[in-house]
Amino acid sequence: MSPASAATASSPWSRTSQTKIVATVGPASATVDKLAALIREGVDVFRINTAHGDREGHANYLALVREAEKKAGQPVGVLVDLGGPKMRLGFLPGGALTCNQGDTVRFVRGEVTTNPAELVCTYPTLIEELHVGDRVMLADGVVALQVARIEANEVECTVLQGGTVRDKQGVNLPGVKLSVASLSDRDRATAEWAAGAEVDFLSLSFVRRAEDVLELRQLVHQAASEVQIVAKIEKPEALSNLEGIIAVADAVMVARGDLGVEVDIAEMAVIQKRIVKVCRALHKPVIIATQMLDSMHHSRLPTRAEATDVANAILDGADACMLSGETAVGEYPVESVQMMTRIALATEPLAREFDRAPKAVGRIAGITRVTEATAQGTVRLAEDLDAKLIVVATTSGRAALAVSQHRSRIPAIGVSPFPALLRRLCLYRGVIPVPDAPTNDLLSLRDFVVKNAVETGMLKRGDRIVFLSWTGKGASRHNQISVHEVE
Repeated sequence: MSPASAATASSPWSRTSQTKIVATVGPASATVDKLAALIREGVDVFRINTAHGDREGHANYLALVREAEKKAGQPVGVLVDLGGPKMRLGFLPGGALTCNQGDTVRFVRGEVTTNPAELVCTYPTLIEELHVGDRVMLADGVVALQVARIEANEVECTVLQGGTVRDKQGVNLPGVKLSVASLSDRDRATAEWAAGAEVDFLSLSFVRRAEDVLELRQLVHQAASEVQIVAKIEKPEALSNLEGIIAVADAVMVARGDLGVEVDIAEMAVIQKRIVKVCRALHKPVIIATQMLDSMHHSRLPTRAEATDVANAILDGADACMLSGETAVGEYPVESVQMMTRIALATEPLAREFDRAPKAVGRIAGITRVTEATAQGTVRLAEDLDAKLIVVATTSGRAALAVSQHRSRIPAIGVSPFPALLRRLCLYRGVIPVPDAPTNDLLSLRDFVVKNAVETGMLKRGDRIVFLSWTGKGASRHNQISVHEVE
């Protein structure tokens, strides 16, 4: 299938790209028909951004996605993105303030000011936690300040980089060690709701150490939830504790918005590659996020730099690329998904040549040596036989994750008796979750796969399939690899 026609796929059997797509739900996509159309075009996971809106709106988005999933007839995951302790400016006189290089501005206490030379912030202990020489970035780095003087109730700053700031725009404090917890009270309540609503993924903002992830895990375990935790890497402290954070998370998001403000933007590409490399070593799916096709908010085509950015993320080894405003509020949500699929199809043939990740360490992800060995053997056997399809039957998702991490050129079908587990597979690169498969009997599974794959043109007579499944029950259950040739 050519890149241009790839987006016509209407079932998991006709999926051709291996890179997964995460799309943010918003006003531009918030109907069942629109969401179902995006699923058919290649969306694997829908993100609900709880930094905006209220619980009623978030619940409505979740209900719409579940209805769209039924209409499209294929599994799709839901990622609830916790807002985190986002620092924002308060209300400014006239709603905006223009800062010129060399000007002096002051932060004062409160969330409203009438003095045009003053700024206020929603973070109540800002003044106590700043020191002379600290940098303060406003509006995603558009304006840069440096602390010059501190008094009891105000902080005086010099403008290093000028620009205009407006009410409620973001505040970042690169390198400043803050006392605020990763989980706010609002986020705790949202996490408890998400766990009870059986969402598939829950992303944690403002992660600085492994203990932040473990705190959220304890919270959702108390709700008897198996929701997968996605650690968002967006703080310099997280980079200092990267291996420990990734080891305890289920997946990782390279959140380039805040991260690109917190660190030197010139280092972003190198930092992204480092994060992906560690994720690959530790068997953890990784999502690249923020401004991937940003110009498609208002354009049918991305810039050349954006197309190259998506391709480089795939070549780095990312499992998924994320669309934010493009599908939430943009004018061309469907075209954005189609474009990402086209870029993936054009790039993936080169991906294995660029894959320089170290050998995956299965024990860190809870994958046994047997599962890792059989997954590796399945991929190697499929490639040696020039098989056209790998089928992984799984009850935990670990075998599918292990197969995914080997980044085979051969597509893999993931089957499971558990719908929630199929949705989890939506984040694993190269693994296509297929519902309603008979997983308890290999012959029935083989017939199911052959029938559907042949009918959709995925397989033809003489093609080989490699199955990774199980035999036996309970303590006597074992992994099993088998090969079938289509007759």
